[in-house]
Amino acid sequence: MAETPAVVLNHIGGADVPAASGATTELLDPATGGVHCSAPLSGRADTDAACAAAAAAYESWSATTPAERQRALLRIADAVEAHADELLAAEAADTGKPAELFRRDELPAIADTLRYFAGAARNLPGAAAGEYTEGRTSLLRREPVGVCAQITPWNYPLMMAAWKIAPAIAAGNTTVLKPADTTPGSSVLLARIAAEHLPDGVLNVVCGDRATGQALVTHPVTRLIAVTGSVRAGREIATAAAADLKRVHLELGGNAPVIVHDDVDIDSTASALAAVAYYNAGQDCTAPTRLLVHHRIHDAFVAALAAHTEKQRPAADFGPLNNATQLAWVEGLLSRLPQHAEIVTGGTRAPRPGYFHEATVVVGVRQDDEIVQEEIFGPVVTVQPFKDESEALRLANGVRFGLAAGVWTTDHERAMRATRALHTGIVWVNTHGTTVSEMPHGGVKHSGYGSDLSMAGLLDYTQVKHVML
Repeated sequence: MAETPAVVLNHIGGADVPAASGATTELLDPATGGVHCSAPLSGRADTDAACAAAAAAYESWSATTPAERQRALLRIADAVEAHADELLAAEAADTGKPAELFRRDELPAIADTLRYFAGAARNLPGAAAGEYTEGRTSLLRREPVGVCAQITPWNYPLMMAAWKIAPAIAAGNTTVLKPADTTPGSSVLLARIAAEHLPDGVLNVVCGDRATGQALVTHPVTRLIAVTGSVRAGREIATAAAADLKRVHLELGGNAPVIVHDDVDIDSTASALAAVAYYNAGQDCTAPTRLLVHHRIHDAFVAALAAHTEKQRPAADFGPLNNATQLAWVEGLLSRLPQHAEIVTGGTRAPRPGYFHEATVVVGVRQDDEIVQEEIFGPVVTVQPFKDESEALRLANGVRFGLAAGVWTTDHERAMRATRALHTGIVWVNTHGTTVSEMPHGGVKHSGYGSDLSMAGLLDYTQVKHVML
């Protein structure tokens, strides 16, 4: 039985091993600020070993049938559900998020992702064979890319691991996953669980810091680099990968605008958006952090939003910020607010141990303010008024990010105009934040390129070969 370890270890070639150097890093519980565990600080020897294990496993794994890969992923999904308590404990220790929210919202979605890609493995699309020149028949093969290096963030550690490894494995690749340095526990535990259903070396996990990730990105064995992280990290990884012409898949930051028109029910809309905005302490790339509200209902909407925000309780309805650096970033944004901005409610660190921050509403901001232009990644929402549809769309698109957006209105034609005009990879209408395994999750502009989830996500882990007979 896979139990939550007292000390997190790397998982390389089917074995749980410390860093070759013996170096470790302390893991802090964000709910208390105290040390709860340690993890390897992996170096070049460890990334070399993980890449060698993945390369050795690739030859046989890439030759398996889609049915074999499907069976493995279905068994892993079942095992995730069977080990729910251990996975929950590992995730909660590293993130501090409320356990029951993780059990209710994230674990079912993680299992569903694994099962979706299990089925998708047997349904890769392809063009029919045909004769495009006399006497010759052409056909297309979709083949795996090779050894993948995958880097995941600290906001949804286990879910992001599943989003990355499931399509890679389904397509016949092998992978080396590096979780965020503050949240490796659940990813390593997932690898240990999966090891009961995968050949050694198909899924490897190395813990470590930025240098560990850089070693994977530049390793000569890795052929595709997939990362969910910050814009800074994405730029650095894309630059490093370019030297060896590696394929890169980037899901980066977000700064999601939500346009609220004056025909909505004010209270129910404010309630729905508050629930999503503060979920996971706002540490979500698609969180509705920039609310653009029609000027006729602005004041009433702000009052309703503040009332619902004040019902959001740190440690009960959402967890802490993941680390002291992120807490300092959120506090810094609020401390640097210009004089024309006003904090309506919240605005301070919660009076309890750990890295908790009060749910916060800020009004009076302008488009060029730092808190509007930068990703907050915390339990903070800004509200800006707009006069007409054109201005709303201009404000919504007026940032460098383009991951997700939303529009709330009872006017179907207006909603459809917005879905065309918003420069984002995802648009929600009269809802926000819901993801399904069948639909792609990815952005444009500085939010990156490539898709997680869906058949598009699976195809990202394949390459096309033209065969002529």
